[in-house]
Amino acid sequence: MPKSPEEMANAMIANMKEKTGKTLEQWVAIAGRSGLAKHGELVKLLKSDHKMTHGFANLVAHKTLKSDAGSVADSSDLVVAQYSGAKAELKPIYDAIIAAATKCGDVEIAPKKSYVSLRRSKQFAIIQPSTKTRVDLGLNLKGESATGRLEESGSFNSMVTHRVRLEGPADVDKNVQTWLKKAWSAA
Repeated sequence: MPKSPEEMANAMIANMKEKTGKTLEQWVAIAGRSGLAKHGELVKLLKSDHKMTHGFANLVAHKTLKSDAGSVADSSDLVVAQYSGAKAELKPIYDAIIAAATKCGDVEIAPKKSYVSLRRSKQFAIIQPSTKTRVDLGLNLKGESATGRLEESGSFNSMVTHRVRLEGPADVDKNVQTWLKKAWSAA
């Protein structure tokens, strides 16, 4: 059974024609002709107009927009792009989060177009430069009460349960390190 995101994507691609009636290349061509440029819009189109499941629609949208790590030659280019221009000053926050997360143990760092996913056996956190002055750390902490800096994720991202807003590397303090460790342990 596939475990890594790449293995899961490859398994879905191998089964796509059988499950959806078309190959990945055919779906990418259909999605490309739609003229849509946003991931959510493509997913919605594929699900509503083509009755595709969310998993396949998500994969096709990523491949169409080249927004997944597998679609770029070097996934570190995705991180460079996230922390360039007006958001360049946020890179030390990202580096502090990565340093704290890797102290937990084995961590897979999986850059996407607009955020970085942190995984163990499953995703436990995401790092997203949300504004010019803030990085949002999303954490999967099911059952944890939101208190103080640890907020419910709300509309931030449905793939995590909580969010912490970080405006400087010093914000990656003992509390953030504890929450990261707890999320990592549960993954």
